[in-house]
Amino acid sequence: MVAAVAREGGFSEKDIYSLQLAADEAASNIIEHAYEGDSDASLFMTCDMKDDEIIITMRDTGKPFDPSRVREPDLKADLSKRQIGGLGVYLMRKLMDDVRYESTRAGNLLTMTKRRE
Repeated sequence: MVAAVAREGGFSEKDIYSLQLAADEAASNIIEHAYEGDSDASLFMTCDMKDDEIIITMRDTGKPFDPSRVREPDLKADLSKRQIGGLGVYLMRKLMDDVRYESTRAGNLLTMTKRRE
């Protein structure tokens, strides 16, 4: 879905790859953290173009998980001393122009935006 909307919106193949990676990382984080690994839980995603931006939203009803509270990883640390994983939020921030999170009584909403270059 992300690739099709991005292609139709005129994004480069490089940006389409980045968009797909950010969406995949976000969905993986929701399953792992909000739903504690329950892959049968519901995740609602939309992907829309608005002017020169693509907006990806993901809504879930799992535990709140605010990616803005996640610290930047130490990319210079010795690989043998680093935990496996933990780069999803970092990648989302680096690949997208804007990443916003909101937790309400109705659930969690993650909105990621990228401008077409």
